[in-house]
Amino acid sequence: MFPYRDENPTVLTPYVTVGFIALNVLSWLFLQGAGFSEQLPRSVCELGLIPGELLGRAPPGSGIELAPGLVCVVEAHPKYWTLLTSMFMHGGWAHLFFNMMFLWVFGNNIEDAMGHVRFVVFYLLCGVAAAAAQVFVSPTSPIPMVGASGAISGVLGGYLLLYPRVRVHTLIFLGFFVTTVALPAYVMLGYWILLQLLGGLPALAGVESGGVAFWAHIGGFVAGLGLVRLFAKEENLLRRPHPVFALRDWR
Repeated sequence: MFPYRDENPTVLTPYVTVGFIALNVLSWLFLQGAGFSEQLPRSVCELGLIPGELLGRAPPGSGIELAPGLVCVVEAHPKYWTLLTSMFMHGGWAHLFFNMMFLWVFGNNIEDAMGHVRFVVFYLLCGVAAAAAQVFVSPTSPIPMVGASGAISGVLGGYLLLYPRVRVHTLIFLGFFVTTVALPAYVMLGYWILLQLLGGLPALAGVESGGVAFWAHIGGFVAGLGLVRLFAKEENLLRRPHPVFALRDWR
């Protein structure tokens, strides 16, 4: 399922959501060479988060080959800034596109509920929590993590708690047949987090693999569920055209 819009009007102009999308796209174009040069694997190595390097659990000098002739080597000194920089790196055009679509569909409503400044802090905290979850599950991994999906997962968690019954218009791919359906957010996002939980099971058994950082998605989602209560403003929710409920109803 792929969401492309929701029935959830906003009051605030989503400057921060657009700004985060712009930062991700600009990073992809100028820091990662739009995926068409050796800048892509080099940026993943230098600006991605390597769990084993961050915790000092992977032997310095070890690593993996990201491209012919380019080995991403674990360094002795952790690069703590990659907790942030990794949120703005991506592994391909599809990775970037799908992440940005999710951010656009759901991010503007969370920004509307929190205000611009609070949303910046919320988004970054969810991204850090997502990275921490993946690092905890794979503490010795030499594989770099990149992508905005951990932070965006926090947005999805916040959206599920604030707007569970809002209808989300979704593309459904059935082989070569594509159709659309409008689903309540709790159905669409519930299905999404179930896929992440199932995908993350092998990592709990110690099966190491590249690809999707499922536990980053799970960690970000849980962080979003917990933090949205602290960051959402009751006055923002009540002034919306169709408020779901007031914060005092569930604090």
